[in-house]
Amino acid sequence: MKFFNYRLVIFALATIFGVVFAIPSLIQSDSGKKISLGLDLQGGLHMLLGVEVDKAVETKIKTIAATIKYFTDDEDILIEDLTIEPDKVNFVLLDSDEKIKLDTMLADIKGLDVSGADNLFYTVKLLDTEIALTKDMAVSQAVETIRNRLDQFGLAEPSVTRQGKTDIVVELPGIKTQEDEKAARELIAKPANLELMAIDEDKADQVHTLTKEQALEFGDLILEDSTDNGEIHLVHQIPILTGSQVVDAQVAFDQQTNQPIINFKLSSYGAKVFGDFTAKNIGKRLAVVLDGKVFSNPVVRERIGGGSGQISGNFTVVEAGNVAIALRSGALPAPVILLEKRSVGPSLGADSIASSMFALISGFILVVIFMMLYYRVAGIVANIALITNIFIIIAVMAMFGATLTLPGMAGIVLTVGMAVDANVIITERIRELIKSGTSIAKAVEDGYKNAMSAILDANMTTLLVAMILYAYGTGPIKGFAITISIGILASMLTAILGTHGVYEMIMSKMIKDKNKKKWFGVN
Repeated sequence: MKFFNYRLVIFALATIFGVVFAIPSLIQSDSGKKISLGLDLQGGLHMLLGVEVDKAVETKIKTIAATIKYFTDDEDILIEDLTIEPDKVNFVLLDSDEKIKLDTMLADIKGLDVSGADNLFYTVKLLDTEIALTKDMAVSQAVETIRNRLDQFGLAEPSVTRQGKTDIVVELPGIKTQEDEKAARELIAKPANLELMAIDEDKADQVHTLTKEQALEFGDLILEDSTDNGEIHLVHQIPILTGSQVVDAQVAFDQQTNQPIINFKLSSYGAKVFGDFTAKNIGKRLAVVLDGKVFSNPVVRERIGGGSGQISGNFTVVEAGNVAIALRSGALPAPVILLEKRSVGPSLGADSIASSMFALISGFILVVIFMMLYYRVAGIVANIALITNIFIIIAVMAMFGATLTLPGMAGIVLTVGMAVDANVIITERIRELIKSGTSIAKAVEDGYKNAMSAILDANMTTLLVAMILYAYGTGPIKGFAITISIGILASMLTAILGTHGVYEMIMSKMIKDKNKKKWFGVN
């Protein structure tokens, strides 16, 4: 008997691998990698969000305006009437000698449509292709930003996927209380749009007499105070810096009031812009604006280097922490709105698990009994391969931190039938050869060869469909595709290599015994 043929060794190693790495998930131990349960199995929150992509275009226009202002100020280029509209920036160049320098700077910004340069009245727009790209990127960036926020928030296995052109599906397993749901929703939807803006000192005393439309005519905005006490501020429309330059944000406590504050740090470019602005505006006020509200407006006493700043307000510790997370993970490129929300209770998940486990266990038992009765010892060998196959599926999913959903469990149930299918094909080929008078040794070798093409064709086509489902499907469909794919690959390993190795190990005993009905259920 060939106890150590290479097929048997591979099968034994695969079995050990499956058992060792599947145990933490099966017994739910505290150590080791485990499969996480999806929203439909443990309950949680499902949300459909819509991204207002037109706002992303407006934000990009505002960023371009800030870039133009900083460049012209830094290079001492005189411009006037710099105004922002939803789809364009207008300004007038006062010195035609600076035209080449300004045009060169604008040409370096990708995707701009610049007109009116001949008469020095500039209108800067985005090209149609750049607008489409900006909208598409806004949704992609929103997906990454929301995912980063939820990861830092500490939620286990959040699912954030894009759906269509402007929608995002967010699934949060384990959200069971109203407080957790509220905190998650606020964190997801918070724009976290930080802007450093200059107070219009010349017209600040007129802020209560101006309308928003009149303020826009002067290139200003009227913003509310974060305290909601009715106080308003008049700031220049063009921001000095935006939150895109924030590289870190942490919660701290004010030494005098012991209230939570947020310390933020700017990038090297942001630090240079901030330092240059404060150096030129000593004695003037700077507004720290978060999501359209002024949180503080300190007076600039000296040049502020190092690129550090502070946001103070009536924060609770939790609110300050959420704002810091949002700033670190980046501002949403466009606002998101809640289109649909539904909560999945844990009791529904428990019912789903119970039903799926009943289907899995009952299906497994029926298959095992049928194989043993019909194929005798060959059926027992196939059952061993089937058990190993299930262990391998669980082990691989646990190793990669996969999330098990209800369709995923359906995939495992389906895999039970598919895994034994290859063994049925092989055994039937062996039985046919034995009936025709072929010796057992020859029948086993030829049976595997004859069955190989059918097994490969069937499994490869199914695997191809699973790959397509994974590429184009959403969360639950992906879960089904993953379990099916792992099951197919595992079944090919256990059926083609594993059972063949077992037959090689016991071949001399089968030849000596000559009881074909005992070994393969055939007379």
